Amino acid sequence: MDRTIFLMLACILAGFALIKVPLAGTFLASISPVTSMIGIIAILVFSLYLIYKGVMAIVGK
Repeated sequence: MDRTIFLMLACILAGFALIKVPLAGTFLASISPVTSMIGIIAILVFSLYLIYKGVMAIVGK
């Protein structure tokens, strides 16, 4: 299997980790909305890329 696919899956997991990281009570609490937004964007971008690659594999290009 292509190593790029595993990298994309790791990026999706990292996006979920950014959403779930507990920042309350730390000096990073003020950037909690930013980390959540970055996590959501990472999940969306890499998931859409994997869907695109899957469709292209099914179509045969």
